[in-house]
Order: sequence, then C-alpha cells, then structure tokens
Amino acid sequence: MIAVNGVSKNYGSVIAVDDLSFTVDRGEVVGFLGPNGAGKTTTMRMITGTLQPDKGEVLFDGTPITEDLTEAKRRVGYLPEANPLYDEMLVADYLQHVADLRGLSLDDTRMGIASAVEETALAAVFYRPVGECSKGYRQRIGLAAAILHRPEILILDEPTEGLDPNQRVEIRRLVGNLGKERTVLLSTHVMQEVEATCSRLVILSRGALAAIGSVQDLLANQSGTARYIVEVQGAGVTETLSGLSGVSGHTVEEVEGRVRVVLEAITEEDLRPKIFSVARDNNWMLWELYRERANLEQVFRDLTSEGLEEENPQLVALPEDLGIEGDS
Repeated sequence: MIAVNGVSKNYGSVIAVDDLSFTVDRGEVVGFLGPNGAGKTTTMRMITGTLQPDKGEVLFDGTPITEDLTEAKRRVGYLPEANPLYDEMLVADYLQHVADLRGLSLDDTRMGIASAVEETALAAVFYRPVGECSKGYRQRIGLAAAILHRPEILILDEPTEGLDPNQRVEIRRLVGNLGKERTVLLSTHVMQEVEATCSRLVILSRGALAAIGSVQDLLANQSGTARYIVEVQGAGVTETLSGLSGVSGHTVEEVEGRVRVVLEAITEEDLRPKIFSVARDNNWMLWELYRERANLEQVFRDLTSEGLEEENPQLVALPEDLGIEGDS
C-alpha cells in the first residue's frame, strides 16, 4: 500500500534521510524504529505529504502521492510527536474544528466524530476543555483527530511519549484495535509496544535502512548470540568458565562472597549442561544458572550503535577555577 522508493532529504549539509526504500502492505502494523536523529520523523512527514523529498518518491498503491497531494493527504491520518492541541477549546469543539479543516460534510462530521470518540473512549471528557485533560486523554484526543475522517493509513509518531505505564498500556491496546482496520506506521522507542502491536519492523540508523522484517525474523538472525549468568562459590571459577568453548567474552563481579560471571557466547550449543558439569566436577556451590537469548533491545542496539562514538565525543575537561564556591 505504501512504497518509499530511494527517498533522501537533507537539511543544509545534514543528511536526514539517505536513499531509503521500504514497503508497507495493506493492513500491516509496522514499527518504525531508530535512535534519535535517525530520520524517522522526517520520513513520516514525507509519507504524509507535509514534507517533500529531495530525491526519490513516496507511492500509495503504486501512484506517486505528488500526482494528487490533496487526495493522498485525505487517505492519511497523522499524530505528530508534539500532538498540538488548543487547550481553551472543548474536546467536542476541537474535533469539530478538525473536521472543518478536513472539509467534511455535516453528515460525515457527525459520523466521523461519533466513531472516533467511540474508538478512542473519549466520551467521559467530550465536553471538557482540552487543557483540563490528562496526558493520556490528550493522546486519545490526538488519535481521534487523526482518524475522524476515516483514513486508510495511520501514521503515529511516538504516541505514548511521556505517558505513565498504565496510560501506555491503554494507548497500546487502542493502537492495536485501530490497526485491525487500517494500515499503521508506528514510531516508538518502547520495545514492549513494538512486540505487542507490530507485525513487522523497519529500523533506521543514521538516515539509512538498517534492517527490515518481523520481530521473529530479526531475533532469529541473532540466534547464535546468548548470555549466560552464572553465580557460583568455589575456586578458579572465572578462569574455567571463560575458557569454555564458544565463550567470546565475560564480566565478573563479587556477590556476597560468591562470584557472578556473565558469559557472552556465540554458538548454537546450549552451554548450560557443560557449565553444570564443570561446577559438579570442581565441587562448586552453584547458586544460579540461566541463559538470556537475544531480545529486541539487544538487536536494536547492535543494528544502530555503529558510529555513535563519533556523535558522542568525550566530555571536555573544564578549568578548575570557574569562580564557583561550595561543594562540587
């Protein structure tokens, strides 16, 4: 349904998006991930038609959106990260205002607002000033405004940013329900939301495509990597465990007189039986042994951390005498 073909966007000398291509099928809920500054918001704005690419094109159903930008925008609902609202308006008046801006007829306005209020559970605050609504309700108001014209495509930029855990769960449930009838592109930093709501992921790094696929596919690509946490009491623990075949690295710490070793292993073999046998043969007291498989957060870090050192230089030492008195 959506095709991003070789899209690039520069802001002066800064490359925000670099020759990016991917597709989103009809009815998919796609997670759009990347570190801050990776180009996610810029790409979303180009998909909505509010920003034009310097190179490449965005297509809906095979047709470039620039051929009829007004029609393309009619097909899209967009919740920006900032979610700008008019605090002095009643929720009802604000949604009416959005419908007017959309150019909806009287009947379409009534049906659209009624449907949006029901889908986003806004009835309790419908006649309340926007400024008196909680952050969770404000996000729901933004979602209602994005869907009241019944768009086929929904673009959500950080919809749960700044919400407490309970509000996040509610918005996550709401997004899941909205995705049953729409194609959704969801930007977020919360991996639990991605795993709970998204059928596929698009991961950006430094403006370019780093990976694309389902959560299961991306985790499977990391299947050879595992961490083993071993807490044991005995002699020669670190040397023995770090020397096991398949172990690529380790860290050690003391825990109440015991040794806690975290082993990094790159092997398909499960090392737990071998570790248990070593502990038995050396008469160690084994307190803890478990394996951590690669999770989505680890995959994300592996795909997007390259080059971050260049963007985060070491702190510059400050002069000792800054004229500030008191304890430092």
